Amino acid sequence: MKNISIWWLFAGALLLTGCYPSEKRTDAGQAEKVVETATRSTEFVPHPQDVPKQEVKRLPIGGEAPDFRLPGIDGRFYSLDDFRDAKVLVIIFTCNHCPTAQAYEDRIIRLVDDYKNKGVEVVAISPNSVLGILPEELGYTDLNDSYEEMKIRAKDKGFNFKYLYDGDTQKASLRYGPSATPHAFLFDHERKLRYTGRLDDSEKPGTAHADDLRNAIDAVLLGKEIKEPITKNFGCSIKWAWKREYAEKADRDWAKKPVKLADLSDKEAKALIQNHSKKLRLVNFWATWCGPCVVEYPDLVTLQRMYGARDFEFVSVSLDKKEKREQVVRFLEEKHSAVQNYIFAGENVYQLIEVVDHGWDGTIPFTLLIEPDGKIAYREVGAVDILSIKKAIVDNPLMGRYY
Repeated sequence: MKNISIWWLFAGALLLTGCYPSEKRTDAGQAEKVVETATRSTEFVPHPQDVPKQEVKRLPIGGEAPDFRLPGIDGRFYSLDDFRDAKVLVIIFTCNHCPTAQAYEDRIIRLVDDYKNKGVEVVAISPNSVLGILPEELGYTDLNDSYEEMKIRAKDKGFNFKYLYDGDTQKASLRYGPSATPHAFLFDHERKLRYTGRLDDSEKPGTAHADDLRNAIDAVLLGKEIKEPITKNFGCSIKWAWKREYAEKADRDWAKKPVKLADLSDKEAKALIQNHSKKLRLVNFWATWCGPCVVEYPDLVTLQRMYGARDFEFVSVSLDKKEKREQVVRFLEEKHSAVQNYIFAGENVYQLIEVVDHGWDGTIPFTLLIEPDGKIAYREVGAVDILSIKKAIVDNPLMGRYY
């Protein structure tokens, strides 16, 4: 009896889902569409891979656009066929982290708006592998070039164009041969390369209008020859995966830096917060017995590696008891904390709390971003949002995203 009931439940489920054997089967064309839809809706999971070192050759003028199958930030895969209706196809190799690439983002957005009704399609491809990027190369950004962080940048800037990821194998990028970000490749309706190079010759935002690329687009739309089909383009070098040896060397070099721990008195703490330096100063109060403190600490050290070559410094203040000094030193050495490290040497931590910030209730971790002369630019009680701190740093007037 139980088996019969189960059978009827199964039959009912088949009827509800449209999979009952007596129903008419989907034809081949419909089946393909179902498979395609399922494939496109499947969440893409990035997997950056090693790529053997090789010569990178730029696609020559007149060359046919190499096909590709790359995931966009919307999770869908795209190929050349998705843009088949465009009279002109512009592929721009760009990325999140490069200051030059960021300087041209608004110009790309305006270009898309101006030509969207003229049969011009603009597609951006991020060619960089995170395996080949050093923290020290991220001094002008809050984001790396990972697939997930591409989504963040696109949302922050309101990208109105497809933004595709080629950071796993870099196969498509190798076939096009971009030399720096950004690098534009313009194809006519037959998908022959007609222009390659810069968007314009003025990096600073507000000083140009993607003039070289616009002139090339206009010429192709009018069926004319492009006066200068190849231009030199300035920007950050492509981060090919084989450059990971430099990233690994940078990690080793940082790990060799000496780690020191100094005492901090109440008076010195006050001077630390007043910040009479010319740098943007990030101060983190923490302790080895504080779980959130030790979890987030490596990310704070990375900020020094990212921004330390600019007007920025990270300062660490341990609130462990003085007799735990050796334990603190061991922790700092394990985390390669080659920054200004202090341990509070006063007798009364509550006095320190008042000296540092009247609004601080004593909870740790406690983090302050302090401008010269003591203005607080960012304050966080408890575990930090590392992306928020990065944004606060790079968007501070002392820093900025451009050269």
